[in-house]
Parts: sequence; structure tokens; C-alpha cells
Amino acid sequence: QLERILQRHGFGTRRECRALIVEERIAVGGTVCADPVAEIATGGLVFSVDGVDWPFMEFATLMLHKPAGYECSRKPMHHPSVLELLPRPLRLRGVQAVGRLDEDTTGLLLVTDDGQLNHVLSSARRKVPKIYRVTTRHAVNQDQVEQLLAGVLLNDEPDPIAAAACAIAGEKLLRLTVTEGKYPQ
Repeated sequence: QLERILQRHGFGTRRECRALIVEERIAVGGTVCADPVAEIATGGLVFSVDGVDWPFMEFATLMLHKPAGYECSRKPMHHPSVLELLPRPLRLRGVQAVGRLDEDTTGLLLVTDDGQLNHVLSSARRKVPKIYRVTTRHAVNQDQVEQLLAGVLLNDEPDPIAAAACAIAGEKLLRLTVTEGKYPQ
């Protein structure tokens, strides 16, 4: 039903979605549809809300370049949520960041409402590699790389945590791969 499709895509409650449809603000395949309970096939469906096209997606998975100054949380404590960078319907779908990047870290962040995908990518047991390009304050040397590969003791961790891979990529630049999601890592 059209109202359920709109609700699943984050356009509001069923009542709010029904109102959008009755107000003739929704088009399916370029044709305005005023029937909230119209049965709509979802294969290849593109609907529009107020003239903006939205393809039907069972799950939303996005790549987002996270700027500094945002928290990867639905309920941020000190800075705005990175989810505020997304259009309202995507936020209302319930998308979440896959893993997290610290407030001052920038880079690729996956965002999804596919709980199974999120679990597969962020589960510590699966050891999915995360590759970082790290800019350092001081020049890095091979001894420091070896130390990261051997393992360093992080705050509140009983055992050293080792990088899965690490290489010097420039005078003050490292290419660091981790497979765990330890906070201070």
C-alpha cells in the first residue's frame, strides 16, 4: 500500500503519509496518486514527494563523507549528530552509522537501516578491516610502525591491541588497518 511505502521511507506516520497522498503531493511513475491504500508494485518503483524523486529501496545504505565536528550517534552529547547531514526522510527511516568515527575524524562513513549489514560490518568477531589514512603531528618512523604492529596498550584495555597492517605513506602520514573497534584506537 502506498501509505505504508511512504512510512517505510521515512515520510512520517501512516496518518501523515495518508495526508500527503490525499493532498495529491505524491506521484507514482509520474502520475499523481490520491489513494492511500493503492497497491503499488515495488520492483523498479520511483515515487515522488513534492516533485522530488525517491527510488523504492528495501534498505537504505549510504556512503557519507563525515566532516569534523559531528558525532556518530543518534543521541549526540557534545556535537551535532552526523545524521543531521541527511535528508529528514532518511533519518526517520532509522538509519545508523556503521561503527563510528570520533568527532575530530573525517572520512568515509557507512550509514544504513539494514541491521544485518550493520552487524556483519561492525561485529568484532568478523574482524572486518577498516583502513585509515592517519595524519600525525610529528614525522613517523619504522620503529613506530613496528610498535603499532606488535601492539600498544590503550586506555582501559588489559592487553595490547595490534594494528592488522600499518605502513608509512608520507613523512607525517600512515596507512593503518584495524579489525577491532576499540574506542581509543
